[in-house]
Amino acid sequence: MENNRFISSSKSLTDAEIENSLRPTSMLEYVGQEKIKEKLSIYIQAAKKRKEALDHVLLYGPPGLGKTTLSHIIANELGSQIKITSGPAIEHAADLAAILTNLQRNDVLFIDEIHRLNKSVEEILYPAMEDFALDFIVGKGPSAKNMRLKIQPFTLIGATTRAGMLTGPLRDRFGVLCRLEMYNEKELQEIVERSANVLNIKIEPDASLEIAKRSRGTPRLANRILKRVRDYAEVYGNGTVTKELTNKALELLEIDKLGLDHIDRRILLNIINKFSGGPVGLDTLASATGEDATTIEDVYEPYLIQLGFIARTPRGRIALKGAYDHLNLPLTKAQINALSIYETSGDIEW
Repeated sequence: MENNRFISSSKSLTDAEIENSLRPTSMLEYVGQEKIKEKLSIYIQAAKKRKEALDHVLLYGPPGLGKTTLSHIIANELGSQIKITSGPAIEHAADLAAILTNLQRNDVLFIDEIHRLNKSVEEILYPAMEDFALDFIVGKGPSAKNMRLKIQPFTLIGATTRAGMLTGPLRDRFGVLCRLEMYNEKELQEIVERSANVLNIKIEPDASLEIAKRSRGTPRLANRILKRVRDYAEVYGNGTVTKELTNKALELLEIDKLGLDHIDRRILLNIINKFSGGPVGLDTLASATGEDATTIEDVYEPYLIQLGFIARTPRGRIALKGAYDHLNLPLTKAQINALSIYETSGDIEW
């Protein structure tokens, strides 16, 4: 279900095509993440002055915030080549060894979804990251010898949406750790207007702000919505994206004022209508909505929790007052009392 969901922040094939054309190439063009940009700019300038490889960088945070884009910018700022791969693509230690031995001095190696590396592959990385060397065994039995092959100094940039799944030894070998934060409306509006300019889309400021408000703090989603609104404007308008056309397009896509889609609303309505606001267990909620329990927990819940619409308790999920207000549903006296008990007991996990 997640792969077919328009509002998802996960990357699709069409997103890859969009992002390649819209991707900024320098820190000046990159919108948002000001603290990270400032720190990285200092580290990059210092590394260039010393003519050394930049310390290994770990970029982590929710999907769609620009980790891959930032890795390209780091390589551009360093004046280095970038080799791109992903954790699941490197199945054997020999695959990684082949990549590392082909790197030139001070090149950048970008590994997306680095938390999904095999254990055997990960162990090859340890000496490569620390000593710029590969350790391997030649021969078998008593005659086996431990050999060390020197490789060129390089910078590893790892990207992950689940930093907690990284092993301690791997995480500790990164010298620069950067957590990417969600974007605010002003930053997203700037991103939408920049993308519109690149794609030759005429867009009014009110329209770009409306798209920004419904993008769930994610540039990838903002660019995806922009393309769909452009299609609507070309068919039902004169090609210029106005606020009125934007609202109609987003209504067609079933994306409301806060960026919730029909699945988000179905989850909230099930908790409120079928289970009297909760608590309801995750598996029960999954059965009621027809969604997978893991998908609800990993994909849908985080944003609803950020908005303060639902909360996790030891007994299950409960709908909070914000959910009732957003859906224009009245709170019964029993639900008000239940919510006050949970809030004062400290059982709610925010």
